[in-house]
Amino acid sequence: MSAVMRSQVDTVDVDDHDDDNHDGPWWTDRGIMVPVFSGVAFLSGLICEWSGAEIPALVLFWIGLLLGASTFTPGAIRKLLKGKLGIGLLMTISAVGAVILGYVEEAAALAFLYSIAEALEDKAMDRARGGLRALLKLVPDTATVLVAGKQTEIAAKDLTIGQVMLVRPGERIATDGVVRAGRSSLDTSAITGESIPVEVEPGDAVSAGAINTAGALEVEATAAGTDNSLTTIVELVEQAQAEKGDRARLADRIARPLVPGVLILAALVALIGSLFGDPELWITRALVVLVAASPCALAISVPLTVVAAIGAASKFGVIIKSGAAFERFGTIRHVAVDKTGTLTRNQPAVTAVLTADGVTERQALAWAAALEQHSTHPLAAAITAAAPGVPAAIEVTEQAGHGIEGTVDGARVTVGSPRWLDADTLASQVTSLEEQGMTVVIVHRGGAPVAAIGVRDELRPEVPEVVRTLASQGIGVTMLTGDNARTARALAAQAGINDVRAELRPEDKAAAIGELSHDRSVAMIGDGINDAPALAGADIGIAMGATGSDAAIESADVAFTGHDLRLIPRAFDHARRGRRIINQNIVLSLLIITALLPLALFGVLGLAAVVLVHEIAEVIVILNGLRAARTRTAVA
Repeated sequence: MSAVMRSQVDTVDVDDHDDDNHDGPWWTDRGIMVPVFSGVAFLSGLICEWSGAEIPALVLFWIGLLLGASTFTPGAIRKLLKGKLGIGLLMTISAVGAVILGYVEEAAALAFLYSIAEALEDKAMDRARGGLRALLKLVPDTATVLVAGKQTEIAAKDLTIGQVMLVRPGERIATDGVVRAGRSSLDTSAITGESIPVEVEPGDAVSAGAINTAGALEVEATAAGTDNSLTTIVELVEQAQAEKGDRARLADRIARPLVPGVLILAALVALIGSLFGDPELWITRALVVLVAASPCALAISVPLTVVAAIGAASKFGVIIKSGAAFERFGTIRHVAVDKTGTLTRNQPAVTAVLTADGVTERQALAWAAALEQHSTHPLAAAITAAAPGVPAAIEVTEQAGHGIEGTVDGARVTVGSPRWLDADTLASQVTSLEEQGMTVVIVHRGGAPVAAIGVRDELRPEVPEVVRTLASQGIGVTMLTGDNARTARALAAQAGINDVRAELRPEDKAAAIGELSHDRSVAMIGDGINDAPALAGADIGIAMGATGSDAAIESADVAFTGHDLRLIPRAFDHARRGRRIINQNIVLSLLIITALLPLALFGVLGLAAVVLVHEIAEVIVILNGLRAARTRTAVA
């Protein structure tokens, strides 16, 4: 992982915060200790004031004021110079006005409480980001490669495609690859959230970040050390931290008209009140109005909740690109799902074998596999894998688009499509297999049909359960596929999906998403390049598997690091819960402003009381927002 990538994840907006993220003990963190010392000075001033020591009390109030203000006033001034009016500016103006009026104690209280609330927000954000930053630690710094049979240690970032890594027990895999030698089990829980180790053997693909738990493996790299499935996830995480959703920008949008509006209101209160009453009284009330109208809790609550929820989602294998995507996620009412590789395993397998009289399934598979082992057709691997033993074949020839033939055990054997080879007495049964969504190959021996083999990309076992759970959540499901209608309907019936749209090109899938989106929010789930237009056009695009096509991941708003579809209802449940918390914080924040303004305007509450109410509200929304960092183990 490059230093640039690491620094991007840990960068903080300099307009709002002056310090970098701090990983040491809290008492060595300036972001925490400055507000703490401000509070100590303020409380010490109160003690001195109560004991009659007025001068020491005033000095301590000034110390508390300057320490607290140092955490937000510089940023407010920088924003003002850039033409930005922020909440910190209201706090700064209120503190300065209070000092001018001689209310140093109230100014110190405002500075301390606002600075400590900001510090709590920062620490809460850091805590929420912890799960995201942990992804950066999944790739080892070095990897052992085999060069001419010798072991050489190199930096993981220097790995190139084709190099063979030696991965010992207990080590993490440095980049994506394919096992070339050895057998073992891999712990992929940190990447996919799946707790059961995955057994691997030669030919199996493995992902960066997985832990080898048993025997040594030789793994041929299929991706560079700086460009693999895990770095793709990290890039998505960086975007999730850098972007704020529409609601996360709500406080900023409110602040733009609110700051000048409140300044004008305060000026009018001071001016009109001074004309008809005591100038000091009305100027004081104007300052209180300034503080009362500051949307402090709103500014903190929404982004905090979004970051906490995104961080929590990453812990169970759901990477959300931005706050905007997270918020839309919680509004989804319909899901369009690609078939191949999403609902199915994308690994064709033999699911049925029909034989003529006197021929066993074992014989039929052996004869077919003897030829298919010489073929590169996708169905050939499925038939070869299903055969109990593969005899030798000679004089093998292949006719593209039709089939393959050769001599096996002295007899001429042909394997091919029913459109090329006559099924004869097996014809009706072949039709039945095709109606069940299978692709059928016919086996001829000695010029006569002896078997029909049905191959199908099987439905993932969890799909029916997932569809039922989504229905219980009020979310409808549509299957979109480029496959033929007969196969699509057969698999949809197994899954419990009623709305099936088959034989679609990429542009047709995008058009279907547009149609479904007319009266509801729609998510699209896919993993292939042909899904990219639909993923981009949906309210939420979800890429299944971080090892899916780059185009799918780039077009999507959300990426699942694993292929267990049970993540889908869990992710929707998590997003809806986060959205409810956001709404709670927005309502609470706006109610605080609405209630405080008239109370401040008519003198019911003084400056210190208004400041205290605001800061208590900030603590409440911070604690409420942090609830979004908790995840549920199951969907109710």
